Amino acid sequence: MTRYALFLRGVNVGGVNLKMAEVAATLTAAGFSEVRTLLASGNVLLDSPATAAKVRTAAEAALRERFGYEAWVLVYDVETVRDIVAAYPFEPEVPDVHSYVTFVADDAALTELSGLAADAEEKITLGDRVIYWQIPKGDTLTSTVGKTMGNKRYKSTTTTRNLRTLNKMLR
Repeated sequence: MTRYALFLRGVNVGGVNLKMAEVAATLTAAGFSEVRTLLASGNVLLDSPATAAKVRTAAEAALRERFGYEAWVLVYDVETVRDIVAAYPFEPEVPDVHSYVTFVADDAALTELSGLAADAEEKITLGDRVIYWQIPKGDTLTSTVGKTMGNKRYKSTTTTRNLRTLNKMLR
């Protein structure tokens, strides 16, 4: 049995409103065990004997059927998430700054995103299947990286989480 972290893209923003208790019930009904959600932004921990790819396919199908939206889920085993967090290349706790990790499930998108030229106030660095990103609070959506991540092209293959959220998931 493997413990997985699932990151649902675009949940409780932009009109896709899901109750995390219903998400947990849906994933449990889909055959996953020890399902637990964290915060209302689409963070899930669960156990499965399946591969990450199969977990992603099954979770997306269950969420699409139950909630009727175009569900996109990125799946990583918890140890991989732990390694990603440990490798965060910037000072993680800076006043008035957000520290983010963008998970990327597509190699072409990862290459494109890693080549972005950050604004003067933001930092961006390529990691192992992730983009590490740091930006002053209030600038997230207007920065080069923020505007690019909102592009529909990346909808199915990326999602961003605050480093603090990731640390909560790993507790």
